[in-house]
Amino acid sequence: MTSRVRHITLDSHDPYAQGQFWAHALGGSVDDEDLPGDPEALVHSEGATLLFVTVPETKTLKNRVHLDLQPEDRTRDEEVTRLLSIGARLVDDRRRPDGRGFAVLADPEGNEFCVEPSAAERSA
Repeated sequence: MTSRVRHITLDSHDPYAQGQFWAHALGGSVDDEDLPGDPEALVHSEGATLLFVTVPETKTLKNRVHLDLQPEDRTRDEEVTRLLSIGARLVDDRRRPDGRGFAVLADPEGNEFCVEPSAAERSA
């Protein structure tokens, strides 16, 4: 017998707002049963299912697990710009002039994630 990852669970102060951000970021949707003020919000997307749950603590340290995003229909830099426009913030810019490297961003509650070059950029 084996197990599979059902969803990735992230602590949150406002699960619905976090769900909205990540649904937009991943081209997914927040579950129809989840509403503002609910203690959790489930985000369905093609690449991953994320579950945001309410916790009382504030994030204080670096994430021990983070998501790495690879854009499918745009460049890494275009995706960074898009994510910044929907509420992410740039934490650490590790993009290199040769097109390699990545950008570390944070979602509205401060959870870090990386944006890597697209597959097309990697093969160029």
